[in-house]
Amino acid sequence: MWRDLRIVQSKWFVGVVLVLAFFFRSSFLYAECKASLFNLFTDVDYGGIFPVKFAGVTIKGGASEELRKLEELDEVKKATCYCQPRGKPPVFGLAVSFWEPARIAEIVKDPWCFPLLGGLKLENIPIKKAGKNQRLSTLTKERYAAQAHWYMFSVWNLLNLFMDVPCIMWDGFDIAYMSELDPLWQNDSLAMFIHPEVLLFANPIAQLSCIADSVASQVGQPIDQLFWCAGSWGGAYPMSGVTSQPNILEGSGNLVGRLIYKNSREGLMWDPGVDLCGAVLTPIWVKSHYKMHLMKPVRSRIIPIGQSAFVWGMGKNPPWGTKKGAPDNFDWLIFRKVKCCIGPLQFR
Repeated sequence: MWRDLRIVQSKWFVGVVLVLAFFFRSSFLYAECKASLFNLFTDVDYGGIFPVKFAGVTIKGGASEELRKLEELDEVKKATCYCQPRGKPPVFGLAVSFWEPARIAEIVKDPWCFPLLGGLKLENIPIKKAGKNQRLSTLTKERYAAQAHWYMFSVWNLLNLFMDVPCIMWDGFDIAYMSELDPLWQNDSLAMFIHPEVLLFANPIAQLSCIADSVASQVGQPIDQLFWCAGSWGGAYPMSGVTSQPNILEGSGNLVGRLIYKNSREGLMWDPGVDLCGAVLTPIWVKSHYKMHLMKPVRSRIIPIGQSAFVWGMGKNPPWGTKKGAPDNFDWLIFRKVKCCIGPLQFR
């Protein structure tokens, strides 16, 4: 009798455990894409627009010392400028440079998850769910893979500020790219179609040179000539969603860098920080023209491309997540360098 009672109790206990496991699992799966809607006032570090250079005068603002060094790499040295736009009258004015919060790169562990939009999850999409985060341990390395989304996120447009300044582009807010629809993001071999030069850098000598870029990135001076490197985050190639970076924070940063490079290579994003007279097509990206900070799940300080997470990543990806977002789902706000020549007749 006692034996039968113990069997019944054991079955009851197992049943309760299975029910609880089901509910906890359902809650966990829901939490994977749970997030709050972006907040323009708390999620953006507006100190990132500094330093500003206007007619030879520098306004440093709240930029850190290492980011001031990043500014010095490509500072506008002259006060006046002259431009001759095609089909338009010539412009003689003042030289201006600043950093514009313009794009958001979203790196997610779960395909079709959009934490920036409040945890929106698209279901029943008839596309194979390739490219989840992976920790595929081998004898030599671990791999990290994720999906990515690219947002047009012109903060000044959304706040309706400085819109009479000709340097500010009218981009607004939109989803410009989803890697779930891009076969090149899912496969390293296919990605070679847009960067065949990867064959030149897939060797130990080229990768060894990335040590210099890694060291320089720690003090805010990424080396633009080493365009195949992304500092401490790893290599810029291949332009796909798989990297050998074992650190999740640095791996997500690496994918953000690749996304910037990929959009530049495909002509989807022109660099406004090269020429005072307008944005320039840059098939080879200029790393020093971009800096960024983590918005979700925990906001970080502004960092240059390639800086080690040991410096800025403490507590930025808690395993339990935050109200802003679930762990391993990252939203990065990207500041881009802008140079322009402002004439007296150009204001809108």
